[in-house]
Order: sequence, then C-alpha cells, then structure tokens
Amino acid sequence: MDHKPAKLWWKESRPWRCAAAVVIGLIGLTPLRGAQSDEALVAVAADFAEPARVLAAAFSHESGQNVRVSVGSTGALYTQISHGAPFDVFLAADDREPKQLVAAGLAVPETRFTYALGSLVVWSADPARIRGDCAALLKSGEYRHVAIANPELAPYGEAAMATLRAWGLWEGLGQKLLRAENVGQVFQFAATGNAELGFVARAQVLRLSGDRAGSYCVVDPGIYPPLRQQAVLLRHGEHNVAAQLFLEFLQGANGLAIIRDFGYQAGMP
Repeated sequence: MDHKPAKLWWKESRPWRCAAAVVIGLIGLTPLRGAQSDEALVAVAADFAEPARVLAAAFSHESGQNVRVSVGSTGALYTQISHGAPFDVFLAADDREPKQLVAAGLAVPETRFTYALGSLVVWSADPARIRGDCAALLKSGEYRHVAIANPELAPYGEAAMATLRAWGLWEGLGQKLLRAENVGQVFQFAATGNAELGFVARAQVLRLSGDRAGSYCVVDPGIYPPLRQQAVLLRHGEHNVAAQLFLEFLQGANGLAIIRDFGYQAGMP
C-alpha cells in the first residue's frame, strides 16, 4: 500500500522548524536566495532522467538550492545506496526498492511517496514501422531485434518481460531479444538501429518531434505490474535542506505540472 505524500517531517522534531516553515512558505513567491544552501545528490531511475533534469533546473531557479542528478537502473542505484553511495534522494521506477531501503534503515519512512505512475510503450526510430496493435507487431516477427531493459535491474524491463510472457513470446524470441542495462540504453539501441523495436517509457518518446519522433504503440497496462514510481529521502540526506525541499517541490503544483507534461500520471496518494 502506498504511503500518503510526504509531509514536512522535520517540523515536529527539529529546533529550527519555524525557520523551515518560513522557507517553505516562500516557495513559489520568490527564490530562496537567503536560505541555507546545500547541494542534493539525487539518484534517478533511467526512465525519469529527462524529467528529473527539468525538475532540478526549475527547483534551483525557484529555490536557490542546487540539485545534481545521477541516472541508472533502479536496481543498480539500489545496490549503490546499499553499499554507502552518498545519495540524498532516490527516485525509483517502482515502489519495491524504496520500501526495502526504509526496511533496512537507509531511508526516512515518512518521506516515501509515489511521484509518478509510468507507462510502457514499444518504440521504433522508423516513423512508418509501428501502426496499431503492439501485440500483433511483436507476434509478426518482422524484425531482427527487440530491446528490453534487464528485468533483474530495471522495473521497465520487468514490465517488458511480463508483457512478452502475456503475449506468449518470451520463450521464443531467442537471439532477437537484446537486453540493456536500463531503458535509457534501450532507447539508444532503438535510436541507432541496433534494435528495430524497444520497450521504453512513454515519457522518453512523448516529446520527440520531427525526424527523431519515430513511431510507438502503448502497451496495455493491465498485463504488466504497475510502474508505481516512488521517491524517498535517504538517511544521507536527512539533514540536507536542498534534499528536503526538492521532495516538497515534487509534490507542489509546479513539480506536478512538469511530471504530467512528460506523460506520467502524478499527484497520487
């Protein structure tokens, strides 16, 4: 079960809670140039790389705080965090790893929330290749390679595997199946022609235009596990003002608008 959006959890426990409340109240009215300046390092699932960069830039402009983004597969980032990587915030592509980090004492429980619900698509760099039903396209076999993210590391890869199994194709693709580390690499495989088709996030292709737009079809969300993407404040960032404020920004009007603009459902409990 999802947690409700994170509250300003430090208000009740920090001696500087009044100052923090004033800082939060100023967001959206004027940049927080006078607030304590920290830099937050945010671990971001590959599907959310571009939205995260846009969000980081908007947040820095609005707050005066700095955010750096480090991108990878959810599973790889989870392993790095578990081994002491100095990330302050984790934006995963599912809810499993954030829950595990909370259970392991590596994340602050009351800060975990769902920031987006993702959508899986099949994409081709060829504008004329994909027309209509995704399942019929894959079942036709009229392609040399189809790329997916590693199901053991990437939730979008796990969703792609579940989809191929639902279509009765998982066992029979053989050498036609290319595995990438994450959906960012899947997109690269498809964009360069190493794979004619790739299972990627809708957000990766929704805003492409012109010669780069290619073609895609949306996979029925009822045949793969929900891509309930969760954020959490890590223990390393527990006292980092920029990290705390960035999570608040993700749940505010400006942050939600950016997330929705990239094609995600956002603002869920």
